[in-house]
Amino acid sequence: ADRCLTALGALGRAGQGASTAELGFVGLLLGTVGDRGERDVAQFLTATVGPVVDYDARRGTALVKTLEAYFGVGGSLARAAEQLHVHVNTVTQRLERVGQLLGADWQRPERALEVQLALRLHRLRAPAG
Repeated sequence: ADRCLTALGALGRAGQGASTAELGFVGLLLGTVGDRGERDVAQFLTATVGPVVDYDARRGTALVKTLEAYFGVGGSLARAAEQLHVHVNTVTQRLERVGQLLGADWQRPERALEVQLALRLHRLRAPAG
């Protein structure tokens, strides 16, 4: 609780309350370690990129791959399209779908950082193949 209160102050949210789950990646870092010695990475992933991962799984789409490419080239639609071997319009449409799934604020710097971290953690947790 003390670490959460300190984090809220550092985030400019003094006087507010929040659980570690509501603090995104900061909450993940501050959160307690469970019985198996792990932080609740799964909960963070579900809350941050879960809708995109689920959408890909249900529909066989490549939204996660598109997000990784988009962030990997610094947000350039043209370079992401090149990397993915698709048309720029395809990248634009995919990112619009991401916005529908994650909310219009997914590209705000704070939120984009969380999405990028979640994508990396997702990749690390995915089975090799």
